[in-house]
Formats: sequence, C-alpha cells, structure tokens
Amino acid sequence: MSNKPTDTEPTHDEFTPDSEDVDYPSTLRITALPSEQAQAAAIERAERWENGEEVPHVVNFEDRARLRQLLTDRRMELLEAVMEQPPDSIRALADRLDRDVHDVHDDLHLLAEHEIIHFEEDGRAKKPYVPYETVRMEVEFGLSRENGSESTASA
Repeated sequence: MSNKPTDTEPTHDEFTPDSEDVDYPSTLRITALPSEQAQAAAIERAERWENGEEVPHVVNFEDRARLRQLLTDRRMELLEAVMEQPPDSIRALADRLDRDVHDVHDDLHLLAEHEIIHFEEDGRAKKPYVPYETVRMEVEFGLSRENGSESTASA
C-alpha cells in the first residue's frame, strides 16, 4: 500500500445527500441555552431518537444576543416567506419581497450556515427551502431553584 497522497479527494457534494434523500423531522427548534443545558438536551434527544421517537432538529445559540443577531426581523421575514411559498430562486424571492437580491442572498446563506434554510440546485438557480413544517424559537431564563439545581432544558 502506498503512502503517497492522491489527487482524488472526495468533494463536498459527495458527502452531502440530495434533499429528497434526507428525512428531516417535522420541527426545527432554535434555542438559546447555556452549553451544559444544550448538551444535556442533545443527549436526551439522541436517546429518544434511538428508541424510535421523532425528535426535532435543534440549532442552539449559547446566548440570546447571538440568536437576536442572526434572527433579525428581515431574516425572519425571509424564513417565513420561504416556508409559506418556496421560491424558484433567490432572485424570485427578492422580487416578491421587494428587497435587494444581494441582501437576500447574503441573509439566506447566513441562515443556511446555521442549517435553518437549505438550498436545492436547479441548473444555475438555487432554490431556498425549509424542510421543516414548524420552526419554534425558545429562550429559557428564570430564577434559580432554591435547592440549587438548575432549570432543566426541554428536549
């Protein structure tokens, strides 16, 4: 066996399944939980998934400021518009919302980095879509409990 490097490294597309090959859960939860709570909730969801339950996909932000920075009113409008009526292209969505196509492109790609928006390639056009029926945002805060235990995160 040779130790020489090869020029045939797999491409990103070879690791990324087609959208119709992915079985997305019906719900996306966007949360703002401290890392310890988010990790505990992720373990609980994994156990439930292994037992055959449908569990939501979760995107967590460790603080509310980062969540608010990403989910501005304009980006929430994009998310809602894509969910209500998936556009044929980014340009078509920008036209429908009367927004600059470059701003819409940048906002959609930022949401895609967090796996909130996804894209389907159709020739030269990229069709944004949301593979979830419901997107739920949760921010949890409150007073600490008297016995010193922390608030439990919902899964």
